[in-house]
Amino acid sequence: MRNRVEWRDATVAEIREIAEDVRYIAFAVTGAVPRFDPGAHSNFRVEINGQPANRTYTTIPAPPGQIAVAVKLHPQSRGGSRFMWALQPGQPVRLTLPENRFELSWRAPHYLLLAGGIGITPIYGMARALAARGASLRLVYAARSRALMAFADELQALLGDRLVLRDNAAGQHVDLAAEFAALPPDAECYLCGPIGMLEAAKSAWVAAGRPISRLRYEVFGDSGLFAEKPFVVDVLNRDISVPVRSDQTLLEALLGAGVDMIYDCQRGECGLCAVKVLERDAEIDHRDVFLSPDEKAENHRMCACVSRLSAGRATIDIGYRT
Repeated sequence: MRNRVEWRDATVAEIREIAEDVRYIAFAVTGAVPRFDPGAHSNFRVEINGQPANRTYTTIPAPPGQIAVAVKLHPQSRGGSRFMWALQPGQPVRLTLPENRFELSWRAPHYLLLAGGIGITPIYGMARALAARGASLRLVYAARSRALMAFADELQALLGDRLVLRDNAAGQHVDLAAEFAALPPDAECYLCGPIGMLEAAKSAWVAAGRPISRLRYEVFGDSGLFAEKPFVVDVLNRDISVPVRSDQTLLEALLGAGVDMIYDCQRGECGLCAVKVLERDAEIDHRDVFLSPDEKAENHRMCACVSRLSAGRATIDIGYRT
Protein backbone atom coordinates (compact mmCIF):
# COMPACT_ATOMS: atom_id res chain seq x y z
CA MET A 1 0.00 0.00 0.00
CA ARG A 2 1.41 3.43 -0.93
CA ASN A 3 0.48 7.10 -0.49
CA ARG A 4 -2.65 6.29 1.46
CA VAL A 5 -3.08 6.94 5.15
CA GLU A 6 -5.97 5.06 6.73
CA TRP A 7 -6.28 5.17 10.50
CA ARG A 8 -7.76 2.22 12.36
CA ASP A 9 -8.63 1.26 15.92
CA ALA A 10 -6.68 -1.65 17.37
CA THR A 11 -5.90 -3.36 20.65
CA VAL A 12 -2.66 -4.85 21.90
CA ALA A 13 -2.84 -8.60 21.22
CA GLU A 14 0.62 -9.83 22.23
CA ILE A 15 3.83 -8.54 23.79
CA ARG A 16 7.10 -10.45 24.15
CA GLU A 17 10.75 -9.55 24.41
CA ILE A 18 12.81 -10.78 21.48
CA ALA A 19 16.14 -9.22 22.51
CA GLU A 20 17.51 -7.46 25.57
CA ASP A 21 16.13 -4.09 24.43
CA VAL A 22 13.56 -5.06 21.77
CA ARG A 23 9.90 -5.99 22.19
CA TYR A 24 7.60 -7.64 19.69
CA ILE A 25 4.17 -5.98 19.92
CA ALA A 26 1.21 -7.27 17.90
CA PHE A 27 -2.08 -5.40 17.48
CA ALA A 28 -5.49 -6.84 16.61
CA VAL A 29 -6.90 -4.38 14.07
CA THR A 30 -10.54 -3.44 13.57
CA GLY A 31 -11.58 -4.36 10.02
CA ALA A 32 -9.70 -6.23 7.33
CA VAL A 33 -5.94 -5.81 7.11
CA PRO A 34 -4.81 -5.90 3.47
CA ARG A 35 -1.69 -7.75 2.41
CA PHE A 36 1.50 -5.68 2.61
CA ASP A 37 5.07 -6.36 1.51
CA PRO A 38 8.22 -6.33 3.66
CA GLY A 39 9.61 -2.86 4.37
CA ALA A 40 6.18 -1.33 5.07
CA HIS A 41 5.54 1.08 7.96
CA SER A 42 2.60 1.99 10.17
CA ASN A 43 2.06 5.23 12.07
CA PHE A 44 1.02 5.04 15.72
CA ARG A 45 -0.76 7.67 17.80
CA VAL A 46 1.27 7.99 20.98
CA GLU A 47 1.22 10.34 23.95
CA ILE A 48 4.40 12.17 24.92
CA ASN A 49 4.47 14.47 27.94
CA GLY A 50 0.68 14.50 27.89
CA GLN A 51 0.50 15.57 24.24
CA PRO A 52 -0.56 13.46 21.23
CA ALA A 53 2.09 12.67 18.63
CA ASN A 54 2.69 10.22 15.79
CA ARG A 55 5.54 7.73 15.57
CA THR A 56 6.39 5.42 12.69
CA TYR A 57 7.53 1.80 13.02
CA THR A 58 8.38 -0.88 10.50
CA THR A 59 5.75 -3.60 10.30
CA ILE A 60 6.89 -7.21 10.51
CA PRO A 61 5.16 -10.51 9.66
CA ALA A 62 2.09 -11.07 11.86
CA PRO A 63 -0.97 -13.36 12.06
CA PRO A 64 -3.97 -12.51 9.84
CA GLY A 65 -5.89 -9.48 11.06
CA GLN A 66 -2.92 -8.16 13.02
CA ILE A 67 -0.13 -5.62 12.59
CA ALA A 68 3.10 -6.22 14.48
CA VAL A 69 6.21 -4.15 15.15
CA ALA A 70 9.53 -4.65 16.94
CA VAL A 71 10.37 -1.67 19.15
CA LYS A 72 13.78 -0.92 20.61
CA LEU A 73 13.75 0.98 23.90
CA HIS A 74 16.11 3.86 23.18
CA PRO A 75 18.14 5.34 26.05
CA GLN A 76 17.54 8.80 24.55
CA SER A 77 13.94 8.09 23.58
CA ARG A 78 11.94 11.11 22.44
CA GLY A 79 8.96 9.41 24.05
CA GLY A 80 7.78 7.05 21.31
CA SER A 81 9.59 3.90 22.38
CA ARG A 82 8.80 4.58 26.05
CA PHE A 83 5.11 4.82 25.18
CA MET A 84 5.22 1.63 23.13
CA TRP A 85 7.06 -0.25 25.87
CA ALA A 86 4.43 0.84 28.41
CA LEU A 87 1.58 -0.72 26.42
CA GLN A 88 -0.31 -3.61 28.02
CA PRO A 89 -2.33 -6.46 26.44
CA GLY A 90 -5.85 -5.32 25.61
CA GLN A 91 -4.96 -1.62 25.58
CA PRO A 92 -6.56 0.35 22.72
CA VAL A 93 -4.39 2.21 20.21
CA ARG A 94 -4.78 4.07 16.95
CA LEU A 95 -2.60 3.09 14.00
CA THR A 96 -2.50 3.32 10.22
CA LEU A 97 -2.60 0.50 7.72
CA PRO A 98 0.92 -0.16 6.43
CA GLU A 99 2.41 1.75 3.50
CA ASN A 100 5.71 0.93 1.85
CA ARG A 101 8.61 3.22 0.94
CA PHE A 102 11.31 0.55 1.18
CA GLU A 103 10.17 -2.06 -1.31
CA LEU A 104 11.83 -5.17 -2.65
CA SER A 105 12.14 -5.19 -6.42
CA TRP A 106 11.59 -8.97 -6.77
CA ARG A 107 13.76 -8.79 -9.92
CA ALA A 108 17.29 -9.63 -8.83
CA PRO A 109 19.04 -12.97 -9.32
CA HIS A 110 20.66 -12.57 -5.88
CA TYR A 111 20.01 -10.42 -2.81
CA LEU A 112 22.43 -9.22 -0.15
CA LEU A 113 20.58 -8.08 2.97
CA LEU A 114 22.52 -5.98 5.49
CA ALA A 115 21.18 -5.10 8.94
CA GLY A 116 22.69 -3.09 11.78
CA GLY A 117 21.03 -3.28 15.20
CA ILE A 118 17.31 -2.52 15.12
CA GLY A 119 17.70 -2.12 11.35
CA ILE A 120 16.86 -5.83 11.26
CA THR A 121 13.13 -5.01 11.35
CA PRO A 122 12.55 -4.50 7.60
CA ILE A 123 15.35 -6.91 6.68
CA TYR A 124 13.73 -9.71 8.74
CA GLY A 125 10.53 -9.52 6.71
CA MET A 126 12.49 -9.39 3.46
CA ALA A 127 14.51 -12.46 4.40
CA ARG A 128 11.38 -14.44 5.19
CA ALA A 129 9.66 -13.39 1.96
CA LEU A 130 12.69 -14.12 -0.23
CA ALA A 131 13.29 -17.49 1.42
CA ALA A 132 9.65 -18.43 0.87
CA ARG A 133 10.11 -17.73 -2.85
CA GLY A 134 13.29 -19.73 -3.02
CA ALA A 135 15.34 -16.66 -3.92
CA SER A 136 19.13 -16.59 -3.72
CA LEU A 137 20.09 -14.46 -0.72
CA ARG A 138 22.64 -13.78 1.99
CA LEU A 139 21.90 -11.86 5.21
CA VAL A 140 24.66 -10.18 7.21
CA TYR A 141 23.45 -8.95 10.61
CA ALA A 142 25.64 -6.88 12.94
CA ALA A 143 24.91 -5.59 16.44
CA ARG A 144 26.75 -4.41 19.52
CA SER A 145 26.31 -7.86 21.08
CA ARG A 146 24.65 -11.19 20.34
CA ALA A 147 22.06 -10.57 23.07
CA LEU A 148 20.81 -7.51 21.16
CA MET A 149 20.13 -9.42 17.92
CA ALA A 150 16.36 -9.72 17.58
CA PHE A 151 15.13 -12.64 15.42
CA ALA A 152 18.63 -14.14 15.23
CA ASP A 153 17.60 -17.67 16.29
CA GLU A 154 14.62 -17.72 13.93
CA LEU A 155 16.71 -16.44 11.04
CA GLN A 156 19.43 -18.99 11.77
CA ALA A 157 16.89 -21.82 11.56
CA LEU A 158 15.40 -20.36 8.36
CA LEU A 159 18.59 -19.46 6.49
CA GLY A 160 21.33 -21.70 7.85
CA ASP A 161 24.70 -20.72 6.40
CA ARG A 162 23.06 -17.96 4.38
CA LEU A 163 22.97 -15.94 7.63
CA VAL A 164 26.15 -14.32 8.96
CA LEU A 165 26.08 -12.76 12.44
CA ARG A 166 28.63 -10.12 13.39
CA ASP A 167 28.98 -9.55 17.15
CA ASN A 168 30.73 -6.21 17.59
CA ALA A 169 31.54 -7.00 21.24
CA ALA A 170 33.56 -9.98 20.04
CA GLY A 171 35.46 -7.79 17.58
CA GLN A 172 33.42 -8.93 14.58
CA HIS A 173 32.45 -6.35 11.97
CA VAL A 174 30.98 -6.33 8.47
CA ASP A 175 33.58 -6.28 5.69
CA LEU A 176 31.56 -4.27 3.19
CA ALA A 177 34.19 -4.33 0.45
CA ALA A 178 34.46 -8.11 0.61
CA GLU A 179 30.69 -8.57 0.68
CA PHE A 180 30.19 -6.38 -2.39
CA ALA A 181 33.11 -7.93 -4.27
CA ALA A 182 31.56 -11.39 -3.87
CA LEU A 183 28.24 -10.39 -5.44
CA PRO A 184 27.21 -11.42 -8.96
CA PRO A 185 26.90 -8.51 -11.44
CA ASP A 186 23.12 -7.99 -11.21
CA ALA A 187 22.76 -8.52 -7.46
CA GLU A 188 20.88 -6.03 -5.30
CA CYS A 189 21.68 -4.94 -1.75
CA TYR A 190 19.08 -3.87 0.81
CA LEU A 191 20.42 -2.16 3.92
CA CYS A 192 18.94 -0.79 7.11
CA GLY A 193 21.12 0.40 9.95
CA PRO A 194 22.76 3.38 11.64
CA ILE A 195 23.90 6.34 9.58
CA GLY A 196 27.60 5.44 9.86
CA MET A 197 26.95 2.00 8.42
CA LEU A 198 24.87 3.48 5.61
CA GLU A 199 27.47 6.06 4.62
CA ALA A 200 30.24 3.43 4.65
CA ALA A 201 28.12 1.10 2.52
CA LYS A 202 27.33 3.79 -0.05
CA SER A 203 31.03 4.62 -0.41
CA ALA A 204 32.03 0.96 -0.69
CA TRP A 205 29.25 0.28 -3.22
CA VAL A 206 30.42 3.12 -5.47
CA ALA A 207 34.06 2.07 -5.05
CA ALA A 208 33.08 -1.43 -6.19
CA GLY A 209 31.73 0.05 -9.42
CA ARG A 210 28.19 -1.10 -8.80
CA PRO A 211 25.11 0.82 -10.04
CA ILE A 212 23.63 2.94 -7.27
CA SER A 213 20.12 1.95 -8.39
CA ARG A 214 20.78 -1.56 -7.03
CA LEU A 215 21.58 -0.33 -3.52
CA ARG A 216 18.39 0.27 -1.55
CA TYR A 217 18.54 1.56 2.01
CA GLU A 218 16.71 2.96 4.96
CA VAL A 219 18.09 4.50 8.11
CA PHE A 220 16.50 5.01 11.50
CA GLY A 221 16.36 8.70 12.36
CA ASP A 222 17.77 8.48 15.89
CA SER A 223 21.08 7.21 14.51
CA GLY A 224 23.80 9.82 14.33
CA LEU A 225 27.51 10.39 14.64
CA PHE A 226 27.11 12.21 17.96
CA ALA A 227 25.23 11.46 21.17
CA GLU A 228 22.10 13.56 21.62
CA LYS A 229 22.74 16.77 23.56
CA PRO A 230 20.63 19.91 24.05
CA PHE A 231 21.19 22.82 21.69
CA VAL A 232 19.56 26.13 20.78
CA VAL A 233 18.49 27.65 17.47
CA ASP A 234 17.78 31.32 16.77
CA VAL A 235 15.15 31.70 14.04
CA LEU A 236 15.98 34.48 11.57
CA ASN A 237 13.44 37.33 11.37
CA ARG A 238 11.31 35.77 14.11
CA ASP A 239 13.06 37.20 17.17
CA ILE A 240 12.81 33.83 18.84
CA SER A 241 15.30 31.39 20.33
CA VAL A 242 14.21 27.77 20.56
CA PRO A 243 15.89 25.30 22.94
CA VAL A 244 15.97 21.71 21.70
CA ARG A 245 16.13 19.02 24.37
CA SER A 246 18.22 15.89 23.90
CA ASP A 247 15.04 13.80 23.72
CA GLN A 248 13.27 15.81 21.00
CA THR A 249 13.89 16.77 17.39
CA LEU A 250 14.47 20.24 16.05
CA LEU A 251 11.17 19.94 14.19
CA GLU A 252 9.28 19.12 17.39
CA ALA A 253 10.91 22.01 19.23
CA LEU A 254 10.08 24.49 16.45
CA LEU A 255 6.47 23.35 16.26
CA GLY A 256 6.21 23.51 20.05
CA ALA A 257 7.46 27.10 19.95
CA GLY A 258 4.74 28.06 17.47
CA VAL A 259 6.95 28.10 14.37
CA ASP A 260 4.96 26.93 11.34
CA MET A 261 6.77 24.17 9.48
CA ILE A 262 6.07 22.05 6.44
CA TYR A 263 6.94 18.39 6.94
CA ASP A 264 5.83 14.91 5.97
CA CYS A 265 7.83 11.71 6.46
CA GLN A 266 9.62 12.60 9.75
CA ARG A 267 12.23 10.00 8.76
CA GLY A 268 14.72 12.25 6.93
CA GLU A 269 13.59 11.06 3.51
CA CYS A 270 11.47 13.79 1.87
CA GLY A 271 13.38 17.01 2.67
CA LEU A 272 10.27 19.13 3.20
CA CYS A 273 11.38 20.22 6.67
CA ALA A 274 14.92 21.24 5.65
CA VAL A 275 16.02 24.61 7.05
CA LYS A 276 18.95 26.84 6.10
CA VAL A 277 21.81 27.02 8.60
CA LEU A 278 23.32 30.51 8.58
CA GLU A 279 25.64 30.36 11.59
CA ARG A 280 26.63 27.64 14.04
CA ASP A 281 29.23 26.99 16.72
CA ALA A 282 29.10 23.18 16.61
CA GLU A 283 28.93 20.31 14.14
CA ILE A 284 25.71 19.38 12.36
CA ASP A 285 24.79 15.74 12.91
CA HIS A 286 23.16 14.89 9.58
CA ARG A 287 20.84 11.92 10.10
CA ASP A 288 18.81 12.14 6.91
CA VAL A 289 19.02 10.30 3.60
CA PHE A 290 17.64 13.23 1.60
CA LEU A 291 20.65 15.54 1.31
CA SER A 292 23.53 14.41 -0.87
CA PRO A 293 27.01 13.87 0.63
CA ASP A 294 28.15 17.15 -0.95
CA GLU A 295 25.20 19.04 0.55
CA LYS A 296 25.92 17.57 3.95
CA ALA A 297 29.58 18.56 3.66
CA GLU A 298 28.55 22.15 2.86
CA ASN A 299 26.44 22.26 6.05
CA HIS A 300 24.13 24.90 4.58
CA ARG A 301 20.93 22.93 5.30
CA MET A 302 19.67 20.35 7.74
CA CYS A 303 16.51 18.23 7.89
CA ALA A 304 14.76 19.34 11.06
CA CYS A 305 12.90 16.06 11.59
CA VAL A 306 16.00 13.96 12.31
CA SER A 307 19.21 16.01 12.09
CA ARG A 308 20.51 18.16 14.93
CA LEU A 309 23.48 20.09 16.27
CA SER A 310 26.02 18.11 18.24
CA ALA A 311 25.71 20.86 20.89
CA GLY A 312 25.85 24.65 21.10
CA ARG A 313 23.84 27.14 19.05
CA ALA A 314 22.88 27.92 15.47
CA THR A 315 20.97 30.54 13.52
CA ILE A 316 18.51 29.06 11.05
CA ASP A 317 16.31 30.47 8.30
CA ILE A 318 12.95 28.79 7.72
CA GLY A 319 12.68 30.80 4.51
CA TYR A 320 9.20 30.97 3.02
CA ARG A 321 7.57 29.92 6.27
CA THR A 322 6.11 32.99 7.99
